[in-house]
Amino acid sequence: MRAAEPAPLKPEDVLAKLVAGNERFSGGKTKITPRTPADFLRDDKGQAPPAIVLACADSRVSPELVFDQPIGGLFVLRVAGNIVGSSPAMMGSIEFAVAELGASLIVVMGHSRCGACAAAITHIENNDALPGSIEGLVDYIRPVVREVKGKPGDKLVNVTKANATYTANSLAEMGPIVPPRVKSGDVKIVSAYYELSNGKVEWL
Repeated sequence: MRAAEPAPLKPEDVLAKLVAGNERFSGGKTKITPRTPADFLRDDKGQAPPAIVLACADSRVSPELVFDQPIGGLFVLRVAGNIVGSSPAMMGSIEFAVAELGASLIVVMGHSRCGACAAAITHIENNDALPGSIEGLVDYIRPVVREVKGKPGDKLVNVTKANATYTANSLAEMGPIVPPRVKSGDVKIVSAYYELSNGKVEWL
């Protein structure tokens, strides 16, 4: 008789694992040892990551390390400014992880000193254009820059946090796959802010 497959983790339980993992990482007490090819054997026939992390492509940001998660623990998508954009590639990847792999948590994570958000601030203030496709990328962040204009606090921090939250809120309403699962409670979407200087993740 075939053993029953374990029930999928609830979004709250997955989030708790990431919170605990970041506490280990920021405290210098990670439990994930250096990875070798042997670490991939458990998942070489398939994957079932419980969490999706949409993070910035910044070279200083690595969700697997930040959340101290093992191979197969996260479905990571990275693009400058942690945006979804209008291309089906990014949204399709998120929908694939939810519908086909069973992910129940989506984390949109910005980070301190984000270059994409800084560029959006600079070029909207200077009213100039950016070369190539960089202009189109920054266009997705411009509305957030306008939204937080004049608010107290550090301008870049405000924009970066607002950008992560804006994307998270947008995901809850995009496409035919994610919104129904969010409404039913099967999927949870959260935004976060990673501070490079101390390794801590702030949940927004």
